[in-house]
Amino acid sequence: MTPGDLERVLEWRNHPDVRRYMYTRHEIGLREHRAWFARSTQDPSKRLMVFDVGDMPTGFVSLASCSQGRIADWGFYLSPDAPRGSGRELGQAALDCAFLEMELHKVCGQALAFNEKSIRFHKRLGFVQEGLLRDQHFDGCGFHSVVCFGMLRQEWQPELGAIN
Repeated sequence: MTPGDLERVLEWRNHPDVRRYMYTRHEIGLREHRAWFARSTQDPSKRLMVFDVGDMPTGFVSLASCSQGRIADWGFYLSPDAPRGSGRELGQAALDCAFLEMELHKVCGQALAFNEKSIRFHKRLGFVQEGLLRDQHFDGCGFHSVVCFGMLRQEWQPELGAIN
């Protein structure tokens, strides 16, 4: 991800169909987004990437290494108008990056329990559900449970993908 991607990624992140599944659900302003990007790009434990289908930017992925080393949390979202099947391609490309380039041992993910699409997505990619944090997240209106996932390097099935 480069500074040239900021406005596009912010537009995706603020789209109601993306924002409603985030921990922070307020509409993010450009100033706040730039500050996040500046902090994130100075943090060597984080990798921010834009996923392309062909030459078309289609999604965003972040991988943040944990203090334990070789373990990272991931986050992702697609452009609301991403072509069908882009999610699987994005996920596979991000995991290829995590396990091939970053040489991680494990990738962890979370989904709010009402986000059934994300839960199915993790399972289709080969993630294992490792836990359920009951009423873990308060969104200002109510508490929501969080489903925790993990994938070990030996569980990963590599494919080639385009992520930058």
